[in-house]
Parts: sequence; structure tokens; C-alpha cells
Amino acid sequence: MDIKTRTILVVDSSASMLFYLGLLLQRLEYRVVTARSGEDALRMMNESMPVIVLTEVALPAMSGVALLKQIKDSSASRELPVIMLTAEDDPEIKETCMRMGCAAYLHKPAVPDVLYRTIQTALEFTPRTNIRLRTSLKVVVGDGSIRGGAVRTENVTAISEGGLFIRTRYPQPRNAVIPLRILMNNREIIAIALVLYSYAQPEGPFNEPGLAMNFTPLSDEDRALKEPGMGMKFTRISDEDRALVRQFIREELTHDIA
Repeated sequence: MDIKTRTILVVDSSASMLFYLGLLLQRLEYRVVTARSGEDALRMMNESMPVIVLTEVALPAMSGVALLKQIKDSSASRELPVIMLTAEDDPEIKETCMRMGCAAYLHKPAVPDVLYRTIQTALEFTPRTNIRLRTSLKVVVGDGSIRGGAVRTENVTAISEGGLFIRTRYPQPRNAVIPLRILMNNREIIAIALVLYSYAQPEGPFNEPGLAMNFTPLSDEDRALKEPGMGMKFTRISDEDRALVRQFIREELTHDIA
């Protein structure tokens, strides 16, 4: 099932928290529905079952713990993953929720990459470890040497801590190793990257998409766009530059909702 067709139910009595989580999850390319109480959440689940529930522990009337119990006591929703969110630090409540079968117990505010990995772990057979952010960044590809290839300025349309997708009319074949200089927030990120898959227009893929540990190949929707380019995995990048990529992704996801 495509990630965009997966519905996450977020339950919180705070309108601002629902706004924050809802927009953040949408930017992570999930479909989101929200409820202000446990009772509303159960009514919504009777009409249409989400793939996962994120609920605040301290809900009015029916608490998040009581909601978790009802979900786990029902044969229709017993296998539904439930992630508990809380601003409190109460080990007993955490122990109770874990014993009842919640998928995870997170403290608010939810850090984007932690929340993403938690959802991935709860839902996916092979969970992704890094957020893939759609973006637009300039990148200098190649270094002019025989091995590094011709120097071209291209456009990054998706990036993660583990790799990126570069839109280009000159995609290189799978397994090519290419030096990169990514222009990000007035800084240059220096990296060496391996081509996992590439697409030309209009011929389609040069090779079947490779499997990346830290970067996911194009979705069916991406392929339908027939965007010429190449998906690449970082094979060499400094810890400092990787941290800058991580910070850039966090800021882009939360820049107007934090």
C-alpha cells in the first residue's frame, strides 16, 4: 500500500498539538485524521479503520490509557499499532501502556525523525530509518576528472541522511561513484555517492532500482512522472555534514509549525 493512502488517527485534546502533528505527518506523506477525545476516536474507527493511532495519554473523560485498552480488547482493532504521546514523566503509566501492548511511548513534542522511525517500525516489514524530504537544492555533480565525471550543476528533488535523488538529463548508470557538492543554507555539503538507480526520459530506468539501506527508490507516483535523474546513496560524508543534512530536514518539516 502506498504511504499516501495510509491513514493515521491522531488523538489529542489540544488544537495546537493536533495542528502540529497533523501537518508534520502530512509532510511525511501520510494521510491524517484527528480526534479531540477517546470517544470521538472510537466512533471514527468504527466508520473507517486507520493503520495506526497516535494518542495523548492525558485525554479528557476517557484517558489515552483507557482508549488503548478498548482498542486492544476489540477483535476488530487488537492488532492496530498504538503510539502513546505524553508530556508527563510517569514510569508507572509507561509500564502499564507497554504491558497493554502499545507500539511505543514517546514524549512530546515529538521529534520528526524519531516519530517517523517509530511509525515505520510499527507499520513496515522493512522500516525506513531516515526521512525522505522532497526539496529543491542545487548540487554540483562530478569533479572534472576521468573517474569523477564532467562537472554539472543539477537539482536535488529529494534528500535524506542516507542519500538523495538528483534530477538531471544526464543520469549515470547504476554503481557509478560520483563526487557531489550540495548547496544547502549557504553551506557546501561535500559527499561521495553511489548511483543505485537511474532514469532517462523517455526511455525509463537504465537499471532496475537497487535496494538502499538509508534511501528509498522512487515510488510508483514518482516513476509515473518520468522524471529523469538518479537515486544515490552517500558512501562518504563527514559527520558534520550529515548532521547539517539532518538539521535541514528537521527545519524544513517544522519551519512554520514548531
